[in-house]
Amino acid sequence: MMNLAAVLPQFLPGAIAWAEARSRLALETGMPLTQQGLADARSVGVFVPENIRVSIVTSLPLPEDSALRDIALGTGLLGPRFTGLTLGYAIFIVQGYETRRLFTHECRHVYQYEKAGSIAQFLPDYLQQIASVGYEEAPLEVDARQHEFD
Repeated sequence: MMNLAAVLPQFLPGAIAWAEARSRLALETGMPLTQQGLADARSVGVFVPENIRVSIVTSLPLPEDSALRDIALGTGLLGPRFTGLTLGYAIFIVQGYETRRLFTHECRHVYQYEKAGSIAQFLPDYLQQIASVGYEEAPLEVDARQHEFD
């Protein structure tokens, strides 16, 4: 597996640009939350749940740029084992995995983005955490897991 810490500085600007572009597209085409979704989002701390849009996808989006895609897959940041992805107010959920647990986990990431201020301010910290301690132990992931509802 590729070393995320080693490649992070070179690919971070492209990753941010990709995340911002994917988020914009999902915000235009995604579904607004139901009343239950709004309540769940608020309960995990989201400040403005009305801004969230959910896209149910056959697979999570990958960068079109081959180098960026190879890094995302090679470092384990994205890939077939993942069923949810949050980019700002855009939540992507793989079809067949639409559970309240996954939804509230991803909503907690929305809260984390809100707290950080933007995708460009959130991603460097998030990716650095994963590079230093791994996905499972990254504090932002631990926090999201602590806010999952069944």
